[in-house]
Amino acid sequence: MNICFTTNNAHKLKEVKEIVGDSIELLSLSDIGFSGDIPETHETLEENSLEKAQYIFDRYHTPVFSDDSGLEVLALDGRPGVHTAYYSGSRDAVANMSKVLDELKGESNRKARFRAVMTYIDQEGRINQFEGIVDGQIADDMSGADGFGYDPIFIPDGYDQTFAELSSEIKNTISHRKRALEKLVQFIKSSL
Repeated sequence: MNICFTTNNAHKLKEVKEIVGDSIELLSLSDIGFSGDIPETHETLEENSLEKAQYIFDRYHTPVFSDDSGLEVLALDGRPGVHTAYYSGSRDAVANMSKVLDELKGESNRKARFRAVMTYIDQEGRINQFEGIVDGQIADDMSGADGFGYDPIFIPDGYDQTFAELSSEIKNTISHRKRALEKLVQFIKSSL
């Protein structure tokens, strides 16, 4: 079964392909001939995930799934949240992480979570959403070279290393995206 994943982000596509394995033939946006930006105009992960999937489904009429994910820091009232990708005003990962670290200076409560919401639209246009969460805390400093986004400052519960220090095999077994994807893949398999 071919399903378009609404991304051209090579890191995200690689991560999702590793998680999904051979159960689904993943197509990227470029695979279906789409280039450009997909709007994300809402204030929740659920709404943005749906908007992205609907945007592609309306144009290509193919099964599609999208995700929107965010880092939610308890001491920052859930920020950066839906604004995770542009928290510093740009997509610069170091600037975004630096802003979070600066805002947490002197803060003892560093609890945080990554949350992903996946929206799947099947061939008939039926919509289903799936959520995945991984709890953890924000490190004092950036550490690690693997991963992307906020991985160098996020330490998942049960580990003493950041996502960027953990192997992709470990990260992919516990990530928020994996947890949402597992629910999505199980749903798709049960629908076949």
